[in-house]
Amino acid sequence: MAAIWSVLNPDEKRIVADNLQIHSFKKNQLIYAEGDEPEFLWCLFKGKVKKTKEGVGGRVQILRLIRPVQYFGYRAYFAGEPYVSSASAFEPSTLGAIPLHIVRDLINNNINLAWFFIHELSRNLGGSDTKIVNLTQKHIRGRLAEALIVLLDNYGYEDDNCTLRIYMAREDLANLSNMTTSNAIRTLSTFVAEKILTVDGRRIKIINEAQLRKISKFG
Repeated sequence: MAAIWSVLNPDEKRIVADNLQIHSFKKNQLIYAEGDEPEFLWCLFKGKVKKTKEGVGGRVQILRLIRPVQYFGYRAYFAGEPYVSSASAFEPSTLGAIPLHIVRDLINNNINLAWFFIHELSRNLGGSDTKIVNLTQKHIRGRLAEALIVLLDNYGYEDDNCTLRIYMAREDLANLSNMTTSNAIRTLSTFVAEKILTVDGRRIKIINEAQLRKISKFG
């Protein structure tokens, strides 16, 4: 909770500590579902979380990837509505949760905390706007390249400095890129043939990051 911690006074820090709940989630375990009433401000301490939304024909779109230490699950509460997306653990994860009514009371008495959430919401909105344009205007190659760069920028490399520090099923990669699984597989194979990356099961090694970023940028 480091980012929030820095804008709280000692009494507010004690309130947060007294109300903080620690939860462990297994791989693919649901954290909250679309249509649920928001109860908690969630903070990812360890692991990876994905936010998803079911679309036409039951097709799932990955909206956002959460990395440590990021906050999520509060927008719907501020909007006075149920969740419009779901969140689940990508891998075994540890999360902290604070009841949102506690967060509301803290905001009412701390303008700096209010600005913290305004800043977070504004950044997320800007990211969503960019994602909408990219998913609707980029070709398949550009969308998949962008998805891989998002994974790299969020989670980095393993110690070999080329293997992505996240292992995704082809279906998840397709859902992140807004394409069918078959298209994701074919495009990955094309990138392998072009010596941009190599694939070993769910492990992806990026061989030519500069070229991948170029494809992502120009789509």
